Amino acid sequence: MPLKEFYDQQVNWSPPFEDGLERATVVVPRDYSDPDGPKLTIALARLKATDPARRRGVLLAVNGGPGGDGGDGLGLIKRLGRRVRTAYDLIGFDPRGYGESTKLYSEVTIPKAPFDSRPPDSLFEQLAEDMRLRELGCQRGGGELRPHITTRNTARDMDLIRVVLGEEKISFVGYAYGTYVGAVYGTMFPENLDRTVLDSCINPQWTWREQFVTQAEAVYRNVALWAEWTAERDGHFHLGTTSEAVIAEIEAVVEKLDDGDQVQLRTLLDGAVGTRSTDRAQWDSLGYLIGDLRTTLQDANYEKARTLIVGQATWRPQDQEGDLRVGVLEAITLETYWPQDLEVYYADVRKHRAQHPYGYGVLRAQPWVGAFRTFESLEPPTKLAQPGYPKGLVVQADGDPMDRVEGGIELAALLDHPLVLIEDSGDHEVYGLAGNEVLDSLVDDYLVDGVLPAQARVTVPGHVKRPDIPKD
Repeated sequence: MPLKEFYDQQVNWSPPFEDGLERATVVVPRDYSDPDGPKLTIALARLKATDPARRRGVLLAVNGGPGGDGGDGLGLIKRLGRRVRTAYDLIGFDPRGYGESTKLYSEVTIPKAPFDSRPPDSLFEQLAEDMRLRELGCQRGGGELRPHITTRNTARDMDLIRVVLGEEKISFVGYAYGTYVGAVYGTMFPENLDRTVLDSCINPQWTWREQFVTQAEAVYRNVALWAEWTAERDGHFHLGTTSEAVIAEIEAVVEKLDDGDQVQLRTLLDGAVGTRSTDRAQWDSLGYLIGDLRTTLQDANYEKARTLIVGQATWRPQDQEGDLRVGVLEAITLETYWPQDLEVYYADVRKHRAQHPYGYGVLRAQPWVGAFRTFESLEPPTKLAQPGYPKGLVVQADGDPMDRVEGGIELAALLDHPLVLIEDSGDHEVYGLAGNEVLDSLVDDYLVDGVLPAQARVTVPGHVKRPDIPKD
């Protein structure tokens, strides 16, 4: 048996750390087609089932990214609820490439293009050059490991973990990119999968390019809902009586900030519009912000405008040129096709800049490292399939700004899983993480007791409520 030495290894759990987690490592082949070649280390964490009499196996969890994206793969299991912890040994792990597992590195390259939520055509060439240099940094830092950091190999690692833990089957909870990991595992090893929850779903019909480029539209859907709500309360916010008028007020503020000296402030405003419209609890604060900025900028008081938007986060890293960082995001997203023609990216930037400019979705449409890829995939991505895949559960918020609702609908249909649709919600990664008690209870019923919804689609309300401001 080619993998016998890996299957026979012993897992030596540490005593619990201060966070309550036991820790261990397992060794996996870098290349499963060459088990005698280089080896990688996978870091594990465990919370043992609190009711051994009810224990029904192990449950693995994988979060988003792709590839972690700074997330805590080991600590994710601590956030799952008391009820599921009675029935499972919860197993967290850092997938190959990041965290405490063998890391895939990339050299940091500092972009020269300014951070601009609506980049003008004059920046396009520099945006592309920044990505070309980023890809070269990934090549230098990642070396021979990079082609082996794939979703299929993560699924293989999960199955090896299953074997060394002595389990006939595993259960699984995956968030965002983790939904794709789970779907790939269930396609490759359906006989080894028990119960599965896929939350905030990657669209199985899309490439990573399509996943990226549609985020601008996902954000805008929340902006449009907020604008409609605000227009119904013009007596309170004084931003117009139609959603079009409310959007026009945002753009009037943007116009006053749309010059070379205030691009950063305008970018922060775009970010605030995207973030606050996604969070229903901040809908009133966004209305006040636009009104206050409108008043403040009548006198071109940019300093006061800055204080109004202070604290709005951006995604620009603070690393230094040449530092090493984790390069898993770039490796995983290059599993699918990326156009080589830069004009394709430029056309999409122009489209979303005009139609869906809020948040930072426009920048998701710009060139990515895939346009300049320096390695070839060693195998094609998994074609997801249902045969043999045990029935599980798909969870999706209708206003998810990262993974559009269509992804959950498509994945549920493809795998023949019931879909739990969270209505009027901008949540991303929900079960056990967002505080939606109705949703958590429904998922626990399935994971612990095996109770699936009787209907193909059920709805639960979002737990973040709109501000209690009456209509005009």
